[in-house]
Order: sequence, then structure tokens, then C-alpha cells
Amino acid sequence: MSEKPILSVKNLKTYFDVTKGLFSPKQIVKAVDDVSFDVYPNETFGLVGESGCGKSTLGRTIVKLYDPVEGSIEFKGQDIAKLKGKELKDFRKSMQMIFQDPYASLNPRMTVGEIIKEPMIIHNIYDNDEQREARVVELLKIVGLKPDHIRRYPAEFSGGQRQRIGIARALAVNPEFIVCDEPISALDVSIQAQVINLLKNIQKEMGLSYLFIAHDLSMVKHISDKIGVMYLGHMMECGPSNDVYHRPLHPYTTALLSAISIPDPDVAKAKSRIVLEGEIPSPINSPQGCAFCTRCSKATERCHKEKPQPIKVGNRLVSCFLYER
Repeated sequence: MSEKPILSVKNLKTYFDVTKGLFSPKQIVKAVDDVSFDVYPNETFGLVGESGCGKSTLGRTIVKLYDPVEGSIEFKGQDIAKLKGKELKDFRKSMQMIFQDPYASLNPRMTVGEIIKEPMIIHNIYDNDEQREARVVELLKIVGLKPDHIRRYPAEFSGGQRQRIGIARALAVNPEFIVCDEPISALDVSIQAQVINLLKNIQKEMGLSYLFIAHDLSMVKHISDKIGVMYLGHMMECGPSNDVYHRPLHPYTTALLSAISIPDPDVAKAKSRIVLEGEIPSPINSPQGCAFCTRCSKATERCHKEKPQPIKVGNRLVSCFLYER
């Protein structure tokens, strides 16, 4: 593994003003609040957490669909947070995104060939249309579709096939980094493993790096080298996939893991489920201290007043006062 990360996110904050009227009190949603992590070349960084915790907002901020209010996003040593115009367009060739909904992310009026070819045209890749079409056919084969699918429309495909088209579109400009925004959540369980294996094979063949966003920790473990656990816009725990999965440190990570379904009924019966109680805070009025303090069984008075900073525990970072020395 390279010593230098291909992506380095430092103290990133993405806020949205949701104030309803001119004379209403100002309301700010802190979707991503002071998040930091690194992704190395040929590595998959998995990002997990409950719905609404800020995972997708973080991914969209990294690819510059949203502008951060604070912090840096360094890609190969260049801070992309402030890129505009031609520099931003050039950057987009290096970083692409696979969207969550394969139905909504494809233009129903365009053929598969036109959808995959469009990024090549925008970024002036290849000299003529024949070369672009040959590349489209090659990409269709890579993602497990047939060359004759090039003339068909998205409505003629299943959800899994549409997501394969989305993957081919992301690969069209030969990126080095892909943000996968819950690419399997809208698919049948039987198809999810196929898409995961496809992404792993493509990564191995093309040397790509992924930010893989999902809410299923067991699926993230299967594809990720490292895992980051988010809650209410904050990174609660971050470390190697196996360590986070088998030996969680943060109480929130432990609760998430306890909710994973197990196919063996005997093992599942013996497993104790941690049910999170207490009030789920609003991202507009988040707690003064730890974001998880209102639902944590181990919270102390200090947790309600002070915000914990990331603490290094072995090869992991965890934002919890339990691990202060």
C-alpha cells in the first residue's frame, strides 16, 4: 500500500440552510460535521450508519455535487474543495459516482450506448464516434452485459442490469476513484452479491479506489479494507474492516452489529440484540456533547456537555470518552 492516500478528507463540514421564512429563526442542518478519514490507492473505504446519518451527503460533497462550508478534500495532493470551471471538469475525469437508484439515475429517453458514451463526449475522450462505440461495447462486456444491449433503453432492463449500466457509465472516463452511493440497496438480495463481486473484480483489474456507502455492515465488510461508522454527521469509529466488525469499540458500532441478521437460527437465538432507546436527535438541534449521548447506555454527564475527539486505539480511531487514558 502506498504511504500517501489518494483521498484525504480533513475536518469536513457540509451544512444546509433550511430556514422556512424571512422572519423565521435560522435553522441549519449539519449533515456532515467535522469528518476526517483517508483512502489509499487500490483500497475500499466502507462508510456505514443509519439512514439520515450523512453518508450520502459526504459522498456527494467529495465528488463536488455539494460544496463544503469548511474543511479540505485532497485528491492526490490537490485540495478539490475550491475547484471551479475547467479545473473542476478535469477533476471529474478522475473521480466518478455510482448512484443509489438505478431507475432514477439513467435517462429513460437515451439508449444504453448514448448513456455510456455521453461522458466520453463531454470530456473529449477518443477521436471519433466509432472509437467511442467500440469502448462502450467493451464496457458492456466488462460489467456482464451483451454488446447488442447498446441499442436498448433503460426500461428494457432489470434493476441489477440498470446498475451495471450505471457502473459502465462511471468507468467510461477511466477514473481512479469511484464513490459508490449505496449501489446495492435498491436491488434484490440475490443480485446484491453479484454486483459486489463485479465491483471487486473491476477494482482488481483497473486498480481503482472506492468509497463504498451502505447501511448493511455485513455487506460492507465483504468489500471493504477499512470501515468508517457515521452517526448524525459525525465519524464515530474508523479502522480495518475485520477489527471493526469483530471487535467494535464504540457503543454505536456494537449496536449496529447486534442488528445484523444471521442465517443460522441457533446462532441467531443465542445472540443478544442491543435495542437503542432514547430520543434520536435532530441534525438541526444536535446535542451539545457527543452526538450519540441521548441513546447510549454508557453515557455520563460529561458526554452530554463535551464533544469527544477521535482517540487512537491500536490501529483505529474512536470518538468516545471510554477510551481516554
